[in-house]
Amino acid sequence: MSQLQSLRGMVDLLPVQTNRWQAVEAVARSHFGRSGFEEIRTPLLEVTELFARGIGEATDVVGKEMYSFQDRGDRSCTLRPEGTASVVRSAVQHGLLSQGAQKLWYGGPMFRYERPQAGRQRQFHQIGVEWLGVSSARSDAEVIALAWDLLDALGVCGLELQINSLGTPDDRQRYRDQLVSWLEARFEQLDSDSQQRLTTNPLRILDSKNATTQELLRNAPTLLDALSDESAARFEAVQGFLTALGIPYRVNTRLVRGLDYYGHTAFEITSDQLGAQATVCGGGRYDGLVQQLGGAATPAVGWALGMERLLLVLEAAAAADPQGPAARLTAATPPDLYLVNRGEQAEACALVLARQLRGAGLAVELDGSGAAFGKQFKRADRSGAAWAVVIGDQEAEAGELVLKPLHSQRKESRHALEAWQSVVDLLSPTEAKPSS
Repeated sequence: MSQLQSLRGMVDLLPVQTNRWQAVEAVARSHFGRSGFEEIRTPLLEVTELFARGIGEATDVVGKEMYSFQDRGDRSCTLRPEGTASVVRSAVQHGLLSQGAQKLWYGGPMFRYERPQAGRQRQFHQIGVEWLGVSSARSDAEVIALAWDLLDALGVCGLELQINSLGTPDDRQRYRDQLVSWLEARFEQLDSDSQQRLTTNPLRILDSKNATTQELLRNAPTLLDALSDESAARFEAVQGFLTALGIPYRVNTRLVRGLDYYGHTAFEITSDQLGAQATVCGGGRYDGLVQQLGGAATPAVGWALGMERLLLVLEAAAAADPQGPAARLTAATPPDLYLVNRGEQAEACALVLARQLRGAGLAVELDGSGAAFGKQFKRADRSGAAWAVVIGDQEAEAGELVLKPLHSQRKESRHALEAWQSVVDLLSPTEAKPSS
């Protein structure tokens, strides 16, 4: 019988990787909590109309990449390709916006049918924030600062913030007309994908990865030139707040993001940790989305970061600086104690002891192999624990145990001594004999 494999683009997270993900999520959760953001969890499966209406039918996500199907009730359903539309749908459905501005964050798997590559899978994971009910330029800068500070705390190096203004719908329509007219005069110089987008979603041509098209666009009109005085002043205010925060940025007039709901501020944060600029976080303002999804007109701003790409960046950062925050974050957490045991009575005592020590708050690895002490000690060394607790039948009969330091460099560390003292305190009057 053939061995079953996971679907292409659907990747297992093994224990070592999962530990790293949880460490990143813990840092993110702490940052969000200190900024007043509360977690929201939405279903993986939504009605297709939510994304067609919210993201835009002319986008690649809706047109080419969604996992959609008819369910048994003959409803068109879609595995969520992004998180913002679901969060907004939930806020509208449950009347959260009637309670004032909402600061929400989410995390979990998303699904897009695209070519898998490093840092990009068909089931991928995002962490994101959505701030619903705020319209100020300062709120844009605040959520950008939240993303910047989170990435910095994680140890991501080589960060660059790129920003642009997409203006109001009127600004974009004015610019769209200018851009289409300019590109139509140069139609033959466009790549085939851009030629198709010219009639469906011309602003996405600005994000083309084709080198020839990018070179052509150097002389194209820019969105900034089409902004109204009010939109331009707002964008200047965002830049002023970023300057006050000490966050460096670069205005990228071709940054448009891939979803139709964005307006005014759009931004991406990239890192050069992988050797080339890689986007690790992106977002912006989407003041029209709540109304598009059936709610009252409500301003909003948010962002999302991709976990797969972020973990690749963190692994590169850890390799570049073994003593840095990324290395500490991605390192495996060793147990406090490794319990070496052999013999019928010893194994029973060790089982009881492991439970007591875990109940006292210590992380304890109980060797269950029954192998010779030498082999167990080798595994204990590899575990990274500071101490081994050793019990043989002789110790079990005498009501004793042996504490052995596994790493001489950790022998006098505060954490190692605390683990030792915890064992002594817990087992008293049982005798714990230190061993060198």
